[in-house]
Order: sequence, then structure tokens, then C-alpha cells
Amino acid sequence: MAYLVIQGEDVETPDLKEIAKLSGASRIENLGRNAFRLHDYKRQDGVAEHCAQAGLDFAFVPVPRKLSDFRLLVMDMDSTLITIETIDELADLVGRKSEVAAVTAQAMRGEIEYDESLRRRVAVLKGLPETALEQLYTERVRLSPGAERLIEGVKRAGLKILLVSGGFTHVTDKLEARLGLDYVRANTLRVDNGAFTGELIGRIVNADAKREALLSARDELRATKDQIIAIGDGANDLKFMGEAGVSIAYHAKPVVRGKANYCFDHIGLDGALSLYA
Repeated sequence: MAYLVIQGEDVETPDLKEIAKLSGASRIENLGRNAFRLHDYKRQDGVAEHCAQAGLDFAFVPVPRKLSDFRLLVMDMDSTLITIETIDELADLVGRKSEVAAVTAQAMRGEIEYDESLRRRVAVLKGLPETALEQLYTERVRLSPGAERLIEGVKRAGLKILLVSGGFTHVTDKLEARLGLDYVRANTLRVDNGAFTGELIGRIVNADAKREALLSARDELRATKDQIIAIGDGANDLKFMGEAGVSIAYHAKPVVRGKANYCFDHIGLDGALSLYA
């Protein structure tokens, strides 16, 4: 009953037939939107290599399930739900994006300690008017491809949605209202006289805090690990992704790709819907 899901911006018939041959699948089912389910695969050898050459994403799904079998979707925000790293773009408004982006990249790769990296990056924002976050949201915050379709799909299936972010409540609050999210956990920037002080209020939302937010929502919903889908891209997402039965690395760093159940390198977030259609 196991199946293999193939997805891409454009899935060519010769590639699909070759993957079916490599995997020994019994039949090919068209799921629509350039997504295909290959039933009863026998082998995995060669599939990853062929998909990499063809620009396709693949997922070996060992146990057939429906999306409605899950209870909770947990997502990171920066470079996952949205296309940007908010701290980098805020730093751009004070002319220090390259400096801050370099630190962000190191933190997402797991090369430097996250809390210290965030404090260093936030300090750069000292003196920036609070109105800069409204400008950022209006001009630069864009949802990742497939985000709205994913959220609509999981809501129809009855799942709750938790957004966990090392970013800032100024942005997550707007996304919560816009998308109808059920739970949100993010950092709060300290403001004094209408400008950022370069400090945070309260505990930093790091890898441990993200994991704790997932566990809290899980317990409230009385869900099991197998009923949770988690999507992230950076090293500080690994702890919460590890608490999910299904983890998806979305256009992610190598350290995340190596530990997730599935990797989306070419498709949008809505590719998750095809895994359990």
C-alpha cells in the first residue's frame, strides 16, 4: 500500500515513466497540479538521483493516510511561510543588511549559538522607528508559493495551525489575523518613544521555545506525534520538527534536509497536500 509522490513545476512524462520503472511502481495516479502518486513502489534506488537531475521533488510515503488523520500543522515563518528573513530586511532599512544577513545565515546553518546571534542582530535596529515594521510588512512581506492553498487545505481537513518564529510579533500578529492562524509564538521587540531600543522583551523564541510551543498545542489538542506535520528550513527548527510525525524541509539548509522526512526543493508549500490527498 506504500506510494511515491512526485511533484514539480513541470513533470515530464518520460521522467515520470522512468521513475515508475526505477521504483517498480504498479500504477501512476495523476493528483493534479503537477503531482503524481506512484502506487506500491518496490525500490528506492535511483529515484532521488533522477529527481535531482529532472528538478523534481519526491516523497516515499510508507503508510497511506488522509490529511484529516492529522490534527496540527506547525510552521516556521521566515523563509518558510514568508519569502524573507524579517530581521535582514529590517537591517536593510538602516543600511546593514549584508552584515546581519551573514549572521542570520550562520545561525540557520547551526554554526553559531542562536540566542547570541539574535541579540547581535536586534541590536542593529536601535533607533529605527517602529513604523518601519509597517513599511516592511506592506512592501516586503510576501507569502511563499502555495502558502494560502496549504492553509486553506489543512483548515478544510480540520487541522489547527501553529506559527512558531524567531521573528517578531509585529509581523506574526498581522499574519495571524490575515490567515486565521490558531496559535502563534514569536519574539517581541522593545519600543521606547516610538523607536526600537535594540532589545527584546521576555524570553527569546529559540529552538527550545519553538518545541515547547508545539508540545503545548499538541497537549491542548490531545494529539499524538503521528498527528503532527511540521515545516521548517533552519537549524533552529529541528527541535520542533523532531516532535512531528511528518517533517518537511522547505527549501532548507543541508542540516535540516538531512533530518527531515521529506524535502521540498522545487515546489511550493501546498505540495504537502499532495502527500496525503
